Amino acid sequence: MKRFFMLALVAAASVAATTGAYCAESADTMALSLREAIDMARVRSVDAAVALDELRTAYWQWRTFRADQLPELAITAKAPAYAKQYSSYMNENGDYSFVRTNTLQATAELSVSQNIPLTGGRVSLVSSLDFLRQFDSPARNRFMSIPVAITLEQPLFGTNDMKWERRIEPVRYTEAKAAFLSATEDVARTTVDYYFTLLMSQANVEIAAQNLENAGQLYAVAQEKRRMGQIRKNDLLQMELNLLEAQAALTDSRSTYKSDMFRLRAFLDLDENTVIVPVVPSAVPHAEVRFADALDKALTNNKFAHSILRRQLEADYEVARAKGELREINLFVQLGYTGTGSEFDAAYSRLRSNEVASVGFSIPLVDWGKRRGKVKVAESNRRVTESENRRQTMNFNQELFILVERLANQQEQLRLADRSDEIAQRRYLTNVETYMVGALSTLELNDSRLTKDNARRDYVSQLYKFWQYWYQLRSLTLHDFSTGSDINADFDRLLRM
Repeated sequence: MKRFFMLALVAAASVAATTGAYCAESADTMALSLREAIDMARVRSVDAAVALDELRTAYWQWRTFRADQLPELAITAKAPAYAKQYSSYMNENGDYSFVRTNTLQATAELSVSQNIPLTGGRVSLVSSLDFLRQFDSPARNRFMSIPVAITLEQPLFGTNDMKWERRIEPVRYTEAKAAFLSATEDVARTTVDYYFTLLMSQANVEIAAQNLENAGQLYAVAQEKRRMGQIRKNDLLQMELNLLEAQAALTDSRSTYKSDMFRLRAFLDLDENTVIVPVVPSAVPHAEVRFADALDKALTNNKFAHSILRRQLEADYEVARAKGELREINLFVQLGYTGTGSEFDAAYSRLRSNEVASVGFSIPLVDWGKRRGKVKVAESNRRVTESENRRQTMNFNQELFILVERLANQQEQLRLADRSDEIAQRRYLTNVETYMVGALSTLELNDSRLTKDNARRDYVSQLYKFWQYWYQLRSLTLHDFSTGSDINADFDRLLRM
């Protein structure tokens, strides 16, 4: 096949040079291997950018979850609020009257809060100061301080949302990282698609150019033979028809070649004047892939396995939430000290205990089965999720099994196509020489030409199928069976980009 590789490269360069859209003074020719195209697509393509943006979104969701587990320091303040108005006032006998107020108020609070994952509650340490100035004659200042107070807010018998988040969010982020790795392999598969489409177009142009050259030579020979009376006029007309068909085929193949060039160039984000010369891969990876090994890697690495686990956890969470809503009981406790005074120092010198405790509850007496119905719906949805997970797992295993079998079969198909192409090329060249000396009919020559063309296209097609299967297997297993190592990425570096 070395001769084929050389012919393909030379033919592509000659086609680019003779195509009107790619003038020599404006075009930059780039010989591009499949590996180089894939590496370029993983960095420059829109698909790769979308995958990276989705990874960043998942990362910040993960960061938000982790931040919820850490203490939160906050300061809350209200700028001075001035009020000069009438307000309602209840006298000692219970009558209401309106009194004139003229006040300036300001408040400030510093708090440290921490969620409690074990119980689902929240504990806070608070320090606050309130200031009030009354402008009525005589003007007076009042301060109220809470130097320190500890507050506990705890739902009782409800759903511990933080416990479920601690179970779900790590799985979600692991799923997102696996999805990114699979997306990069899908970018490689898309690149293979565009690359081999262009490669097939390039082969078609080469075939058409070679056929046109041969048709021209054979037509010239046929004219001479007809002049000498060695062939019938019908054979001469057939040679002329072959020449016209070859010219039409070359024109059509060049047009397709330019369209396929545009698609690959746009996908790789290359300059519009760049002429890509795809190089036929001279070697393919060889690996003995067993279904059991592929399934083990897929269930360990692929986003599908993490997705199954996440959906199951989410379904369990919905059931727990529905059950928690059957009754709602919340506990609020605050313990601390407070002080008041007309001077700032006095508000902190004569402190008294400040204690607040309350238990609130909401228990429906008659809701006509609404909350029980929500529980049943959540449980039914969980059973649907379990059934759907089993069905998807079965389909996933089946798809992986078929892929492993196709990849194993494709290696043999590729070897046979390589050999068939070599034989067809030699047979056609031999038949051309035989026809020149008049020992072969026109029909036999045309048949060998079609066989040669089809063999060339079949080889490129089989090569394309192999690489499609190969990168599909990498996408599903996130494992490179040629090196025996898992596919991974430097996520810290990617997220800093």
